[in-house]
Amino acid sequence: RLRPLGTLSFDEAYDLFAEEVRAGVAAGVDLFIIETMTDLAEIKAAVLACRENSDLPVFATMTFEEDGRTFLGTSPEVAAITLDAIGADVLGINCSQGPAELRGLAARMLTVTDKPVMVQANAGLPRVDDDGNTVFDIQAPEYAEAVAGMIEDGVSVVGGCCGTTPTHMAALRTLIDNHTPGPRHRKPSMSVTSAQTVVDLPCDGHKIAVIGERINPTGKPRLKQALREGDLEYLCREGIAQTEHGADILDVNVGLPELDEPAVMERAIINLQSVTNTPLQIDTSNVEAMERALRIYNGKPLVNSVNGKEESLHTVLPLVKKYGAAVVALTLDEKGIPASAAERVAIAEKILKTAESYGIERSDVIIDTLAMTVSTGADNAIITLDALDTIRHKLGVHTVLGVSNISFGLPRRELVTSTFFAMAMQRGLS
Repeated sequence: RLRPLGTLSFDEAYDLFAEEVRAGVAAGVDLFIIETMTDLAEIKAAVLACRENSDLPVFATMTFEEDGRTFLGTSPEVAAITLDAIGADVLGINCSQGPAELRGLAARMLTVTDKPVMVQANAGLPRVDDDGNTVFDIQAPEYAEAVAGMIEDGVSVVGGCCGTTPTHMAALRTLIDNHTPGPRHRKPSMSVTSAQTVVDLPCDGHKIAVIGERINPTGKPRLKQALREGDLEYLCREGIAQTEHGADILDVNVGLPELDEPAVMERAIINLQSVTNTPLQIDTSNVEAMERALRIYNGKPLVNSVNGKEESLHTVLPLVKKYGAAVVALTLDEKGIPASAAERVAIAEKILKTAESYGIERSDVIIDTLAMTVSTGADNAIITLDALDTIRHKLGVHTVLGVSNISFGLPRRELVTSTFFAMAMQRGLS
């Protein structure tokens, strides 16, 4: 198993998969199928190995227990979102249970991805007969009938796993000659995940997610000390405490000048993901640290951040695309933070256009219109809110704010912050 449950590192797993991929390419294979996976990190390593060492199609399937999760707790939604994000051409389920039981799990995948979904079910669960032989009870007609329901739901690649025979395959051949996949109805949304949890914000909805930002050494002497001493238990306790107080996503920033930030960021991500199921936001201006975190992250993360500067756009967005992340976009550029809402909207439009040129969906870009303290400018709140309103309702993308920035340096900060927060939600903060 991969760390932390076993001894194999992500890089070691990747190297082994890459060796197989290169051998397959040399042998002239037509595609790669990665199957019977229970560990989201392991299947991510395998997909990346295929993507980085070939240009062939990649089919990737996981196997699920009777409770609807993999052995390591990944749900069908998390699996589909993550495999879609990292570039699997076809994704789905194999082995596990019989086709009737897997239909519901496949239907859940169909709600969160536009990629083709595949299912290779078992011919039921195995049992031992009176003669001591392992047998499967679902015969070809019953198997095909159950698979027909999946096709009606929208599943477009079907086959068989344990216990299926040439007779089962012949029945499926007849079935698919007379059926076409049913229509699919996925609603666009912004989704980030850990290996077990999805935070989902529908593009046409009014949900709000809270990002906890206490894992950031700026202004936190105790955290600085812990990072310098390599005390990641303190960092993990901070993460757990924020989750217990309602954080949906945890921002992770370990940037101190004297640290090897890529190495510390990798350790922080691994340690946090071993103690909390809360999705993480990778917060760094160090490109090496950003890529390292994105590579080993178990799930689909959020990146903090890109901005309107040309260098930022063409450095950060390729990494966001390659590793299938969502990204926070700051409405500033080479000239700094604009003094008007219209200028901030213009920067947001530029970032969205550039993101789309890299193949990043608009739903994966979250715009920050930059809450600036009202103690330094009486119009700061209204400028931020006007820009936020336009971006949310005219550009149709999600928005994020460091809400408490609005009250910095003022008395009664809680009152100022909560009032501004309520106003921001009314204007479309998500």
